[in-house]
Amino acid sequence: MENQIITGTRVDCLYRVSTDKQVDHNDNNQADIPMQRKACHAFCEKMGWTIVHEEQEDGVSGHKVRAENRDKLQIIKERAKQGKFDILLVFMFDRIGRIADETPFVVEWFVKNGVRVWSTQEGEQRFDNHTDKLTNYIRFWQADGESEKTSIRTKTALGQLVEDGGLKGGVAPYGYDLVKSGRVNKRKHEVYELALNEAEAAVVRIIFDKYVHEGYGAQRIATYLNKQGYRARTGKMWHHASIRGIVCNLTYTGVLRCGESRSQELPHLQIISPELFEAAQYIRTSRANSAEQERHIPLNTRGNSLLAGNVYCGHCGARLSLTTNGKAYPCKEDPNRVVKRVRYVCYGKTRKQTDCDGQTGYTAHILDGIIDKLVRQIFERMKAIPKSDIVNIRYREKMEERKNLLRSIRADYTKAADELDMLKAEVIKALRGESAFPKDLLGTMVTEAEAKCTELQQQFEAAQAAYDEGEQVLRSLTAQYDDIISWADMYDTASLEAKKMIVNCLIRRVEVYRDYKLHIDFNIDFTQFSLGLDIVEIAA
Repeated sequence: MENQIITGTRVDCLYRVSTDKQVDHNDNNQADIPMQRKACHAFCEKMGWTIVHEEQEDGVSGHKVRAENRDKLQIIKERAKQGKFDILLVFMFDRIGRIADETPFVVEWFVKNGVRVWSTQEGEQRFDNHTDKLTNYIRFWQADGESEKTSIRTKTALGQLVEDGGLKGGVAPYGYDLVKSGRVNKRKHEVYELALNEAEAAVVRIIFDKYVHEGYGAQRIATYLNKQGYRARTGKMWHHASIRGIVCNLTYTGVLRCGESRSQELPHLQIISPELFEAAQYIRTSRANSAEQERHIPLNTRGNSLLAGNVYCGHCGARLSLTTNGKAYPCKEDPNRVVKRVRYVCYGKTRKQTDCDGQTGYTAHILDGIIDKLVRQIFERMKAIPKSDIVNIRYREKMEERKNLLRSIRADYTKAADELDMLKAEVIKALRGESAFPKDLLGTMVTEAEAKCTELQQQFEAAQAAYDEGEQVLRSLTAQYDDIISWADMYDTASLEAKKMIVNCLIRRVEVYRDYKLHIDFNIDFTQFSLGLDIVEIAA
C-alpha cells in the first residue's frame, strides 16, 4: 500500500498522554487520545495526506521519560531511518516531549533525516536556518515554563483536596477499594472515595506485624506471603518493592497525603495505628542508615544468632560480625543432628584494622546463651514484684514529699490571701473612720501581705511543676514497665525473630571481653525500678 501513496504525503502519527486519567478525558471532557487521533485524521484529510502508521503512548510523562526510554518514539525513529514515511504529525508539539534540553533536538533529528514535523495546532516545525532554530527552541522552553506553572497550580489544588479529606484520584492503594460517592465533579466525572477492603487490609496488618514485631525485611515478608498463598492484587507473586511501598504508605493510618499536604485522621480508613506506623518508619530508617555505629534495631532477623548489629569487641571497639566456617559438627544434645559452628568474630582484628589484644572470636551459642539467661533473669525479677511496688518504690517517698509540700504551700497561700482580704476590708473601714488602725500602718500591712501572697504563689507554681514532673516520670515508668512485661509474657514462646527484636529493644550495646566477660548498655534504665539488678557487668 505504501508504494501506491504519493511520495511526500505519507504520514506517521504519534499520540501521547502523560497519565492514565488523560486517556479517558481531556479538559473539555473529551476522550483525549481519540481526540488527538480525530484531529490528526481531519488534518490529513484537509492536507491531502495519507496516514500509513500510528503509535500511541498511554500514561507516558513528557517531562520525566527521556526519548531513548520511550518505546513508541523509538519505533517512529526507526521507521524514519527506513524511509517509510515523509511527515511526522502530532496534535501539538509537546506530544513529542516536554524536556526542554532534549525535545527540540528530537524534532531537529527528524528534520535532518528527511522527515517534516507538523502539528495540527501549530503548523510545521522548520530548522532551515539559525533563526528557525532559535525560534523553535524558545517556543519549546516557553511551553515548558507554562507546563511547570500548570503543575504548580494542580499540586496546590490537589493539596487542598487532600487536606479536606478528598481523594486526588488514581488507583486505590492496596487495602482499599474505590467506591462511587454519588457525586460528580465540575467536569461531570463520577467522584470516587476510598473504602476498606477487609481481605487486603488483613494482609497489610500481617506485613506491618512481621516488619515491626518480628524484624522481617521486605524480601522476607514477600517470601512469607507467597508461601502462605497470599497474592498481590494483580494475582501475581508478592515483590519486595511492593512491600516497601506499603510500609512507607501513611494512608494506612487513615491519613491522606499529597506532597506536604495532609488530611485529618479518617478513622474509617485506618488499618494500622499511627504508633505502629511510626515504629515501622523508625526501623526502616535505622536499617537504611549504614553509617550508624550503634543500632537499636537489628539489620535483619535471619539466622540463628540472637544478637545482630549491637555487639562489639570490648578490647578494640570494633563490631563483631557473624560468621560460619561451613563445617558441620555433631550436636551434643542430639548426636543424630549436625550443626554448623557459628561465631561472632572481631572485624577489626581479623582485618588487622585495629590493635586488638582480645579474642578473635566468640562462639555464638555461648554468647547468645548468656544474653538469653540475662533477659530471662530481668523478666523473672520484674514479674515477681507487683507493678505498684516496682514503679513506685523509687519515687513513692519523693512524690509524697512533693505532695505534702504542695499541700503546705497551698494552705499557707490560702491563709495569706484571707489575711490580705481582711486587711483590704480594714482599709475600707479606715476610710470611713471606723477602724482602730492608722491608715499608714494599714497601707504598710497591705503591701507586706501582697508581697507574701506573690511569693507563696511563686512557690506554689514551682511545687506544682515539680509534682507534675514526677507524675510524668511515673507515667513513663508505668508505660516502660508495661512494655517489659508484655515482652516477658511473649519471650518464652516467641519466634527467634521476635526474640531478636525484644533483645534489641532492651539492649543498646554489648561489649565482649576475653572469657566472655560482658559490659552491657541498656536502652532502659533498670535502676529506675529499684530492683537492685546487678546486670551491667556479668560473666559466663
